[in-house]
Amino acid sequence: MQDENLFSDFFQPGFVPHELPQMAELLRARTYIDAFITLFRGGEDEVFVRLIVLREIGARADAPRWSPADLQSHFAYINQVKLDTVLKRLRDNGLLVWDSDEQLYAMSEAGRVALAAMGTMMQFAEGDAELGYLTSQVAAGQSLGQVSNEVMLNLLARLNELYADFEAALESQSEFQIRAAREKLEKVWQWVEKGTDVIRTVLTDEATDQRVYQIAQSIALAQARMLRLTSVFHRRLSELASQRVHLGQSGLSTTNVADWLRQQTQEKLASLGRDLILFHPEPHFVVSDILLDVAEYEICERERPVNIISEMPAGAAAQMVGEVEAERLLLAESLYDDLNRLVAGGLGGDLPAAVIAPTYNETAYRLSLLSLLGDAEAALEKSVVADIVKIPLRLEATSELFEPDHPEVASISHGRLTPLNTMQKKG
Repeated sequence: MQDENLFSDFFQPGFVPHELPQMAELLRARTYIDAFITLFRGGEDEVFVRLIVLREIGARADAPRWSPADLQSHFAYINQVKLDTVLKRLRDNGLLVWDSDEQLYAMSEAGRVALAAMGTMMQFAEGDAELGYLTSQVAAGQSLGQVSNEVMLNLLARLNELYADFEAALESQSEFQIRAAREKLEKVWQWVEKGTDVIRTVLTDEATDQRVYQIAQSIALAQARMLRLTSVFHRRLSELASQRVHLGQSGLSTTNVADWLRQQTQEKLASLGRDLILFHPEPHFVVSDILLDVAEYEICERERPVNIISEMPAGAAAQMVGEVEAERLLLAESLYDDLNRLVAGGLGGDLPAAVIAPTYNETAYRLSLLSLLGDAEAALEKSVVADIVKIPLRLEATSELFEPDHPEVASISHGRLTPLNTMQKKG
């Protein structure tokens, strides 16, 4: 009856709070929820002081019990009246326990749980915290054999949100939005990789609940979609770079100009355009007779200026871009020939031997092309890159590094290029 009276203003008549599945689960954890209510109710300054006191009390592991004198000495930097108020609130609401026989304070079970939850959250206070925090919660639950449906669903929802944001950036055809989305993907990449390992463990665990197993499958699919976006971003930015317009011989492009304008304040942009419009609009169409006079003048009397034919400045920068594209084409054709020889040999080859070229730039470009092997979208294009994608090879890279005797390449990942027909025979 206590719960019914407590929530009587929020539920329709006839609904008993503890009989609702959504509320029953919360009521079972009421002790810990009350601990958080105690910590976070009130003004921001009160909340921060409570957290400081509770964290400091919980951090003394060698002597977990505190006397009032210990607390006054340790928290000498806090106003004594405010400290007494904080200690009384924590004690009255069950986060601290007062031993009247020994005259000592100790942390309660609910206080320890709340403090541990706060500590986990604060580890992810920087960077893209949400995905890392959710992944860590799934990993922790899996290691204890208690994977939470709610945490799994939150992780799945966040992955779907990120993928939708990345897709929207690609569809916008905006170089700035695509670059920003790629940077965001790089920030969350480590959590996607760690999440893949965790979900793989959940799927292979025979004790996994059927509902959790289905959610884990959906998470694995969402992560796979995220993983293939790296090559998509790289290819789309390369396409936009090839379409970039260069401004004569200045070395600047339209992207540089747009990027500079985006960094200016509204006042600066207004000052740049202040003198560009010399005459204000004159609505002659308001009065019919004035409209007639203006039309007669425009058609019959106005002198038209002689058209002057001017030439665009020399396209030196565009020529340079063409030379770069030609060089990349030659490198792609060379890699295509090398990969075909590996397929013809039937045994494949080592990754470093296949990609290392005389310079770092050439090596990096050859390695980026190998990342597209098997990409169905790239295979639809009509180019030498599409021909490379269709070569029946699979790239198997490892975390080990190979240090070649090379003037510009310090290290490169170990790995192999294996013909697909060989893998099918082994299978």
